[in-house]
Amino acid sequence: MSDINSIIDEAKSKFNKSIEHLEEEMMKIRAGKANPSMLNGIMVDAYGSMAPLSGVCSITTPDARMLVLQPWDKGQISAIEKAIMQANIGLNPQNDGQVIRISVPPLTEERRKDLVKQSKSEMEKSKIAIRNIRRDANEDIKALKKDGVSEDMIKGGEDRMQKLTDEFILKVDKLLEAKEKEIMTV
Repeated sequence: MSDINSIIDEAKSKFNKSIEHLEEEMMKIRAGKANPSMLNGIMVDAYGSMAPLSGVCSITTPDARMLVLQPWDKGQISAIEKAIMQANIGLNPQNDGQVIRISVPPLTEERRKDLVKQSKSEMEKSKIAIRNIRRDANEDIKALKKDGVSEDMIKGGEDRMQKLTDEFILKVDKLLEAKEKEIMTV
Protein backbone atom coordinates (compact mmCIF):
# COMPACT_ATOMS: atom_id res chain seq x y z
CA MET A 1 0.00 0.00 0.00
CA SER A 2 2.85 2.39 0.75
CA ASP A 3 4.08 1.96 -2.84
CA ILE A 4 0.67 3.01 -4.14
CA ASN A 5 0.68 6.00 -1.77
CA SER A 6 4.11 7.12 -2.96
CA ILE A 7 3.01 6.81 -6.62
CA ILE A 8 -0.09 8.91 -5.90
CA ASP A 9 1.93 11.48 -3.90
CA GLU A 10 4.41 11.81 -6.78
CA ALA A 11 1.54 12.23 -9.26
CA LYS A 12 -0.04 14.88 -7.01
CA SER A 13 3.27 16.77 -6.97
CA LYS A 14 3.39 16.65 -10.78
CA PHE A 15 -0.25 17.79 -10.96
CA ASN A 16 0.61 20.80 -8.80
CA LYS A 17 3.53 21.67 -11.08
CA SER A 18 1.20 21.45 -14.06
CA ILE A 19 -1.24 23.86 -12.39
CA GLU A 20 1.61 26.26 -11.51
CA HIS A 21 2.76 26.20 -15.13
CA LEU A 22 -0.77 26.92 -16.33
CA GLU A 23 -1.03 29.86 -13.91
CA GLU A 24 2.26 31.26 -15.25
CA GLU A 25 1.07 30.92 -18.84
CA MET A 26 -2.28 32.54 -18.00
CA MET A 27 -0.43 35.50 -16.42
CA LYS A 28 1.29 36.12 -19.76
CA ILE A 29 -2.06 36.46 -21.52
CA ARG A 30 -2.98 40.08 -21.07
CA ALA A 31 -6.52 40.95 -20.15
CA GLY A 32 -6.49 44.63 -21.07
CA LYS A 33 -4.87 45.85 -17.86
CA ALA A 34 -1.18 46.68 -17.64
CA ASN A 35 0.65 44.01 -15.67
CA PRO A 36 4.43 43.53 -15.39
CA SER A 37 3.97 39.77 -15.90
CA MET A 38 2.92 40.54 -19.50
CA LEU A 39 6.63 40.99 -20.18
CA ASN A 40 7.72 37.71 -18.56
CA GLY A 41 9.78 35.57 -20.86
CA ILE A 42 11.23 38.49 -22.83
CA MET A 43 15.01 38.16 -23.07
CA VAL A 44 17.30 41.16 -23.67
CA ASP A 45 20.76 41.07 -25.26
CA ALA A 46 22.67 42.69 -22.39
CA TYR A 47 26.46 42.89 -22.50
CA GLY A 48 26.76 40.03 -24.98
CA SER A 49 24.50 37.54 -23.23
CA MET A 50 20.76 37.06 -22.97
CA ALA A 51 19.16 38.23 -19.72
CA PRO A 52 15.52 38.34 -18.62
CA LEU A 53 13.89 41.76 -18.99
CA SER A 54 13.31 41.97 -15.23
CA GLY A 55 17.09 41.55 -14.76
CA VAL A 56 18.00 44.73 -16.67
CA CYS A 57 15.25 47.11 -15.55
CA SER A 58 12.49 47.71 -13.03
CA ILE A 59 8.93 47.43 -14.33
CA THR A 60 6.13 49.46 -12.76
CA THR A 61 2.48 50.15 -13.57
CA PRO A 62 1.59 53.77 -12.73
CA ASP A 63 -1.97 53.15 -14.00
CA ALA A 64 -4.11 50.43 -15.60
CA ARG A 65 -3.02 51.30 -19.14
CA MET A 66 0.71 52.01 -18.76
CA LEU A 67 3.92 50.10 -18.07
CA VAL A 68 7.09 52.02 -17.22
CA LEU A 69 10.49 50.36 -17.54
CA GLN A 70 13.42 52.00 -15.77
CA PRO A 71 16.69 50.45 -17.02
CA TRP A 72 19.50 49.94 -14.49
CA ASP A 73 21.89 51.09 -17.24
CA LYS A 74 20.65 53.82 -19.61
CA GLY A 75 22.86 52.31 -22.35
CA GLN A 76 20.51 49.32 -22.45
CA ILE A 77 17.41 51.31 -23.47
CA SER A 78 17.65 50.47 -27.19
CA ALA A 79 18.32 46.76 -26.47
CA ILE A 80 15.28 46.63 -24.16
CA GLU A 81 13.11 48.39 -26.73
CA LYS A 82 14.30 46.02 -29.48
CA ALA A 83 13.60 42.94 -27.31
CA ILE A 84 10.02 44.10 -26.63
CA MET A 85 9.42 44.71 -30.35
CA GLN A 86 10.85 41.30 -31.29
CA ALA A 87 8.69 39.57 -28.67
CA ASN A 88 5.72 40.39 -30.92
CA ILE A 89 3.23 40.80 -28.07
CA GLY A 90 1.39 43.71 -29.64
CA LEU A 91 2.96 46.44 -27.50
CA ASN A 92 4.83 49.49 -28.81
CA PRO A 93 7.52 50.82 -26.46
CA GLN A 94 8.46 54.51 -26.51
CA ASN A 95 11.59 55.81 -24.83
CA ASP A 96 12.57 59.32 -23.79
CA GLY A 97 16.21 58.50 -23.15
CA GLN A 98 15.55 57.82 -19.46
CA VAL A 99 12.65 55.38 -19.25
CA ILE A 100 10.57 53.26 -21.62
CA ARG A 101 6.83 53.74 -21.55
CA ILE A 102 4.48 51.15 -22.96
CA SER A 103 0.87 52.14 -23.44
CA VAL A 104 -1.40 49.10 -23.17
CA PRO A 105 -4.21 49.62 -25.68
CA PRO A 106 -7.75 48.56 -24.80
CA LEU A 107 -8.66 45.20 -26.27
CA THR A 108 -11.02 44.92 -29.22
CA GLU A 109 -13.78 42.33 -29.13
CA GLU A 110 -11.94 40.27 -31.75
CA ARG A 111 -8.68 40.38 -29.76
CA ARG A 112 -10.55 39.35 -26.60
CA LYS A 113 -11.94 36.31 -28.41
CA ASP A 114 -8.41 35.43 -29.64
CA LEU A 115 -7.11 35.68 -26.07
CA VAL A 116 -9.91 33.40 -24.84
CA LYS A 117 -8.93 30.88 -27.56
CA GLN A 118 -5.30 31.14 -26.45
CA SER A 119 -6.38 30.57 -22.83
CA LYS A 120 -8.42 27.53 -23.85
CA SER A 121 -5.41 26.18 -25.74
CA GLU A 122 -3.22 26.52 -22.63
CA MET A 123 -5.95 24.87 -20.56
CA GLU A 124 -6.14 21.95 -22.97
CA LYS A 125 -2.37 21.46 -22.83
CA SER A 126 -2.60 21.41 -19.05
CA LYS A 127 -5.41 18.84 -19.11
CA ILE A 128 -3.38 16.64 -21.48
CA ALA A 129 -0.39 16.86 -19.15
CA ILE A 130 -2.59 15.88 -16.18
CA ARG A 131 -4.04 12.92 -18.09
CA ASN A 132 -0.54 11.79 -19.09
CA ILE A 133 0.56 11.94 -15.46
CA ARG A 134 -2.50 9.87 -14.50
CA ARG A 135 -1.74 7.32 -17.22
CA ASP A 136 1.87 6.95 -16.08
CA ALA A 137 0.82 6.63 -12.42
CA ASN A 138 -1.78 3.99 -13.30
CA GLU A 139 0.85 2.02 -15.22
CA ASP A 140 3.14 2.20 -12.18
CA ILE A 141 0.30 1.03 -9.95
CA LYS A 142 -0.50 -1.89 -12.29
CA ALA A 143 3.19 -2.83 -12.33
CA LEU A 144 2.92 -3.44 -8.56
CA LYS A 145 0.89 -6.57 -9.36
CA LYS A 146 4.20 -8.34 -10.10
CA ASP A 147 5.34 -7.43 -6.58
CA GLY A 148 2.39 -9.28 -5.09
CA VAL A 149 0.02 -6.36 -4.52
CA SER A 150 -3.60 -7.54 -4.60
CA GLU A 151 -6.05 -6.69 -7.38
CA ASP A 152 -8.27 -4.85 -4.87
CA MET A 153 -5.43 -2.61 -3.74
CA ILE A 154 -4.48 -1.88 -7.35
CA LYS A 155 -8.11 -1.06 -8.19
CA GLY A 156 -8.34 1.16 -5.09
CA GLY A 157 -5.15 2.98 -6.10
CA GLU A 158 -6.48 3.56 -9.61
CA ASP A 159 -9.75 4.89 -8.17
CA ARG A 160 -7.86 7.30 -5.89
CA MET A 161 -5.75 8.38 -8.87
CA GLN A 162 -8.91 9.09 -10.90
CA LYS A 163 -10.45 11.16 -8.06
CA LEU A 164 -7.23 13.16 -7.79
CA THR A 165 -7.18 13.67 -11.56
CA ASP A 166 -10.80 14.88 -11.53
CA GLU A 167 -9.95 17.31 -8.72
CA PHE A 168 -7.08 18.86 -10.70
CA ILE A 169 -9.05 18.98 -13.97
CA LEU A 170 -11.68 20.95 -12.03
CA LYS A 171 -8.95 23.38 -10.87
CA VAL A 172 -7.90 23.86 -14.50
CA ASP A 173 -11.51 24.57 -15.50
CA LYS A 174 -11.87 27.14 -12.69
CA LEU A 175 -8.63 28.86 -13.75
CA LEU A 176 -9.91 29.11 -17.32
CA GLU A 177 -13.30 30.38 -16.18
CA ALA A 178 -11.64 33.13 -14.11
CA LYS A 179 -9.30 34.11 -16.97
CA GLU A 180 -12.17 34.16 -19.47
CA LYS A 181 -14.16 36.46 -17.18
CA GLU A 182 -11.09 38.70 -16.74
CA ILE A 183 -10.50 38.92 -20.49
CA MET A 184 -14.11 39.54 -21.47
CA THR A 185 -14.70 42.23 -18.79
CA VAL A 186 -14.49 45.59 -20.53
